[in-house]
Amino acid sequence: MAAVDRRQQVIKAAAKSFSLFGYKATTMDQVAKIANVGKGTIYTFFSNKEQLFDEILRGVILDLKHIAEREIRRDKPFFDNLQRVLDALLEFRSEHELFIKLSQEKREFGTPQAQEGLDKIESVILGYIEREVEYAIGQGQVKPCDPKVVSAVMLKLYVVLTSEMGKLREPLDKEQIKAYFRLFLAEGLELKQV
Repeated sequence: MAAVDRRQQVIKAAAKSFSLFGYKATTMDQVAKIANVGKGTIYTFFSNKEQLFDEILRGVILDLKHIAEREIRRDKPFFDNLQRVLDALLEFRSEHELFIKLSQEKREFGTPQAQEGLDKIESVILGYIEREVEYAIGQGQVKPCDPKVVSAVMLKLYVVLTSEMGKLREPLDKEQIKAYFRLFLAEGLELKQV
């Protein structure tokens, strides 16, 4: 079997192991067993578990970037694009077993590597939103503002509306989420006096 095939086999096995067992409980022995290779084969490509985990995260981040690029329509308004991309990214994140396991591991054990992995992924999403805010400012679709601050608020608001709201009340459907997102960010709460 070619070296590239073995490397991919190891990466696929590692992704499965990290998704099933989390960062803390994944061992090189488990990855070797799942990949059906000797442990030494893994060390041919990766010097340690951290490097292997970083490779898995790199692949997930590339997937996220492709999703964002696929959802952007430059002929559509900023908030439509933002909503579409956030929906797609958060759907990917909620369905991807690695995210679920890392979130669980962070909550239950406080594993620093799980937190770092989730932070890297959030950083990519924030970077995307920030670039889109800058683009919208340049196109005159959004008021001049600090894109870094606005992107952080947008992401946190979206996470609250999509996942955390269900802890306080009935979960919101997609149309309600879209309406609240527009209300808070596009229109504002204050009634305009005529």
